[in-house]
Amino acid sequence: MNSLLAIVIVIQLISALIIIGLVLLQQGKGADMGAAFGSGASGSLFGATGSANFLSRSTGIAAAVFFAATLLLTFLGSRPQGGGTGIMDSIPAPAKTVNPAVDGAPAAAPAKAPVQANEIPK
Repeated sequence: MNSLLAIVIVIQLISALIIIGLVLLQQGKGADMGAAFGSGASGSLFGATGSANFLSRSTGIAAAVFFAATLLLTFLGSRPQGGGTGIMDSIPAPAKTVNPAVDGAPAAAPAKAPVQANEIPK
């Protein structure tokens, strides 16, 4: 179970980094970083508006993978880990007391009565 959880976390992390990169590559109002890669040129690899569509679709796919990984992590985290993990299962059982008459242990000698202050011990 832990290996599946680790794989889903890695997938979520990679998809988050891909989303960050794709959002930074897209052309904004000021044609920030997307203009450096020819997002508005008609002779580019994707055509005049092809790179914008490609980046938008790639961002959508990465976002879908991210959300699916998030839902899977939520599902895996809400499942109980093994049997009996409730609060009552963590309370230790009371210690067993030994009854010499019942358990067969030798009985201890009876205790002597305490000596009074006005008595002389014999």
